[in-house]
Amino acid sequence: MKNLVASAALMLACAPLGAETIRLDWLERQIEAPPVLSNLAGDPADLGLGGARLSLADIATTGKFLKIDWQLHETIVAPEEDFLTAAKKTLSEGARVLIVRAPAADLLALADLPEARGALIFNTAAPEPQLRAEDCRANVLHTLPTTAMRTDALAQQLRAKRWTDLALITGPQPEDQAFAAALKASLTKFGLSLAGEKDWPLSADMRRSGAAEVPLFTQDLPEHDVLLVADERGDFARYIPFNTWAPRPVAGSEGLSAKGWTEVVEDYGAAQLQLRFREAAGRPMQDEDFSAWVAIAAISDARTRAGTADPETLRSFLISDKARIAAFLGQPVSFRPWDGQMRQPMPLVTDRAVVAMAPLEGFLHQTNELDTLGTDRPETLCKAFGANP
Repeated sequence: MKNLVASAALMLACAPLGAETIRLDWLERQIEAPPVLSNLAGDPADLGLGGARLSLADIATTGKFLKIDWQLHETIVAPEEDFLTAAKKTLSEGARVLIVRAPAADLLALADLPEARGALIFNTAAPEPQLRAEDCRANVLHTLPTTAMRTDALAQQLRAKRWTDLALITGPQPEDQAFAAALKASLTKFGLSLAGEKDWPLSADMRRSGAAEVPLFTQDLPEHDVLLVADERGDFARYIPFNTWAPRPVAGSEGLSAKGWTEVVEDYGAAQLQLRFREAAGRPMQDEDFSAWVAIAAISDARTRAGTADPETLRSFLISDKARIAAFLGQPVSFRPWDGQMRQPMPLVTDRAVVAMAPLEGFLHQTNELDTLGTDRPETLCKAFGANP
């Protein structure tokens, strides 16, 4: 509590004289991380929040010249605490623009609160497609890429490389099944298909048995150019490369993968953003950090160009053709007016390098090539935005 008081006093002292004070709220629902087979470190404690804090520092510089005092209020709800109670308290205290890291169910419950009418909510952590489809909400915009955006980017690369013979291994977790379903839809979308697939049944300690188990497991797969793997928790996929029966590249959740952001993105000024984040957080910037960072960057851009911090005006501006937010990805990002999803280039990466940036050359669209990634307007099931064909 003393630190919070001190931080508030410091912000007040640094605020420009006569500045407009704009409140932003970070609302996070902590969850118990599921166990995985590997002992490698899990998510950092400040995942997402690190990006929000850096973005606030970035816009504060511009705010001084514009006489805007940006303030970030942080509410973190422990797993054993009630999320909606904390959300209602935050809204009652004046929160109108919220940057949220929470599971899909909590996000929807927040958006449906009577107290949240007229608020603007940014989803930075939940990738579920239904949040942008039948369960979309007009007061929610999404800065985390959808699973379909990731798999569409990967399918474009496979198509461009003419790697048309494909096999798939799918893990047992719900998120693995969702990723595999999205991947199959993306392959169909870009004229590809699977030669074969298998479900991953093994629960042995792959650190010791991977060299023996993986060759046997992959031996009966049909001939393929690339082995696709759906393992979103990282239970087993890291042990697939170089252990397969046939020496083939691996892609999907492991190997070549599509992400909204990763530490190997360095072009278009991204190296400076990466450096600032490392200095501030003491670790590399991850995709949820970037999703939080770009949410606040979008709010700042909309406030500057629309001339007001009214949540409805901000929302209207962000889903309009006028919104073009600089995001260190080679071209501006913006929000789709049919489901509130942020459209962005998708880096296709390995652990140490960017291989390509989707959308790839040759994948054309009648209005915006970024809309070749994810759900396009004619495909949307979202009704809340009133922008359906």
